[in-house]
Amino acid sequence: MTTPDRNRVQLPGISSRAYEHPADRSALVAMRSLSGFDSVLKRMSGLFSERRLRLMFLASAVRTTDTQFRALHDMGRDSAYILDLHRIPEIYVQQDPQVSAMAIGFDEPFIVVSTGLLDLMDEEELRFVIGHETSHILSGHAVYGTMLAILTRLATRVAWIPLGYIGLRVIVAALEEWQRKAEMSADGGGLLAGQDPDAALRALMKLAGGSRLHEMNIEAFLDQAREYDTGGDVRDGLLKVLNLIGTTHPFAVTRVAELDRWRRTGEYENILAGNYPRREDDANAKITEEVKAAANSYRESWSQSQDPFIGVLRDVAEGAVNAGERIFNKFARREN
Repeated sequence: MTTPDRNRVQLPGISSRAYEHPADRSALVAMRSLSGFDSVLKRMSGLFSERRLRLMFLASAVRTTDTQFRALHDMGRDSAYILDLHRIPEIYVQQDPQVSAMAIGFDEPFIVVSTGLLDLMDEEELRFVIGHETSHILSGHAVYGTMLAILTRLATRVAWIPLGYIGLRVIVAALEEWQRKAEMSADGGGLLAGQDPDAALRALMKLAGGSRLHEMNIEAFLDQAREYDTGGDVRDGLLKVLNLIGTTHPFAVTRVAELDRWRRTGEYENILAGNYPRREDDANAKITEEVKAAANSYRESWSQSQDPFIGVLRDVAEGAVNAGERIFNKFARREN
C-alpha cells in the first residue's frame, strides 16, 4: 500500500474504539461478544444481497481506479492506509444530485458516493467524507445498520397489530439513537483520516447550507448550535425530541458542535500522538466498563445541556440509565 499524498500520521493497529462515541462503542463491544451474531444477521439479510448490491453498482455506477476518478480513488487508499485497514474498500460514484455517501456490506464492504456530494465538497472536505465512510467499515456499523433496516421493514408489515408494532417501534427507536451516535463516531474517524479539522467542520456545515461557503462562518454556525441547545422552553425541547423520530443522522449543528467539542478535549491530538487502543486488544474490552462509559456520557450531556425539557426529564432519564446499567451488569456476570 502506498503512502498518502501528504504527510499525515498513520495510526498502526488503531481500534475503532479510539474514535467511537461511548454509546456506540458499548453497543458494538456487547455485540462483538456474542459469538456468531454477524453470521445470523447475514442469513437474515439474505445470502446474496451483498453480491447483488455490488453487481448493481458495478453495472450502474463508476468504480474509481487509477484511471477513473483517480483523486477519489487515492483518498480511499489514503484513508485505508491511515486507519490501517488491510483491504482498501472499493469506491463507486453514482449519478445522483442528492448529497449522499454510504458504506455497504459485511464481508467486502464498499463505499458509494453521489455526484451531488462530489459537486458540493472541495478536496479536503471530500477526504473527510471518505474517511467517515471508511470508519463505518472499520467499526462494523453495517451489521447494526442492516438490523435497523430489517426491523423497520418488519414494523411496517405488522403495523396493524398494535402491541407488536409498539414493541418493534421501541426497538427501532433505540437503533435509530444508536445510529445517530454511530454517525458521530464516524465523524471522529473521518477527522483522524483527513487530519484537517477545519475541512471536517466545513464539510458538515455544507450539509446544512450548501456550496456557498463564502456566505457562511463556522463560529456563527457553532453559535447557532449553542442556541439550538439552550433556546426555547419545555415545548421546544419536546419538539426537538419529536423531530428526531425516524431519523438516523444527527442534525448538522449537533454534528459540528460534537466534533468540535471532541477535538477540543485533546483526544484527537492524543490519538495522533500514538495514544490509542489497539485492535489486538478488542477482545479484552469489558462490556460493563463500556456500558458505564456510555451512561456517564449521557449524564455529562444532560448536565451540560441548558435545554429546559432535558432538565424536566433528567431524573426520569437517570433512572432509565441506571436500570440499563443493572441489566447489563447482570448479563455480564452471567457471561463470566
